[in-house]
Order: sequence, then structure tokens, then C-alpha cells
Amino acid sequence: MGWLFYTDRCVKTYADEKAEITRLCTFEGDARKTELIKACKVGSIWYAAAKVINFDGTPVEDATYVTDADGSITFGAVFLTRYDDGCWGYKDMEESAGPVDSRAPLSLLSLLSELKDQESYAHAWRQRCRDWAAIPDYEEGDRIKLASPVTLTDGSTCQIVTATHYRRGQQKRRCYRIEETGGLVRLSKASLVGSELLSSAKGAASPVLAEFLAGQGD
Repeated sequence: MGWLFYTDRCVKTYADEKAEITRLCTFEGDARKTELIKACKVGSIWYAAAKVINFDGTPVEDATYVTDADGSITFGAVFLTRYDDGCWGYKDMEESAGPVDSRAPLSLLSLLSELKDQESYAHAWRQRCRDWAAIPDYEEGDRIKLASPVTLTDGSTCQIVTATHYRRGQQKRRCYRIEETGGLVRLSKASLVGSELLSSAKGAASPVLAEFLAGQGD
């Protein structure tokens, strides 16, 4: 579906947004109900886990999800959100619909029911979320090999870089020094998916620390 905006401007704060996500994930039909289990906001995007339960206690049968031990199923949903002239709006997608945004926390993924099809959109989405969560928080001086070469604006590529920074005013901005040229480049976090730590800044300092500690024993 497309975007839906609330023209009454009733949604203004984080708490308002969470309350609305909760309402959107909570409803009852003739035979079953759906309730929100967990909601997390990452940037402007809300990720939700919603549980489906049959009123009569029988197992929920679904083509996408394996029924859990209590007879329910729990699915993932993505809510894109934004404000337009003060009006809050959202666009929602169930995980099996193939959402692009995939930064749901592992704590939320752990609540979801198993999937019947390991080749499904939902399986691919969950894996992208795990890949995102697995990106290391590199430190200054870490030497990194990217999963694949990144093409720069001048047409050149880089794959081995070292984490560093530059200053803009009073702020430190993360960037990376290209091993081949020594130039600096800004990389999105998505560029670091599947990257490998070749050497650690902490590891580089260890011989000095070892020498110091050895001297303490004299």
C-alpha cells in the first residue's frame, strides 16, 4: 500500500508514534486476534513483531510461518515513517512482502516464528538484518578489508582501508584512509557489511604494552 498521513497532526512525539504503531498492530477478527509484542525505532523506521492467536486455542495455520508451541505465529513488520508539513505518515509492509529497509534489532528477530520457506523474501530480509547487526564498530586505526571493492566518484576502487577521522568545526567525522593511495573516503555503514578486520589498533599497541608489563616485573 502507499503512504497514509494524519492531517490532524495528532502524532508529534516518539511516544505518540509508538502508541500509533501499537494500535496498528492490534486488532481482532471473527476467529483470531493480533497483538504487538515488541516495537523498535531505528532512524525514522519502526520495526514490529506482532503475534497472531486463534480465539478457540487451535494452532494458527499459515503458509509462511511455522506455528509456535503455543499455537500462535509471530511475524515481522516494517513501518516507514516521515513528517510532511507537520503531518505524520507511514507506509507499512509485512516482512514477506520484501521490504528493503533491514535494520531490525536481533532482539526483535528472536521473537519471530520460524519460516517454512528458506528462500522466501522474509528469510532474505531477516538475514540482511543479521548482516547489519554483525557489522563491527570499528575503532580508530583498525585496518579493514571490505567484502567487495567500492567504486569511488572518480571511477577508482578501494577495498582495504583504515578507520580514521577528520574534523569539521568541533566535530569529529568518521572516514577511512585508502591503503593504495592514502586518500580519505566516507563510507556508508552498508558498505561495511561482510567486512573483515585485518589488524586492530589495539593489537598494534600490544607489543608496547607487553614491554611495559615485562618491565614491571624487574
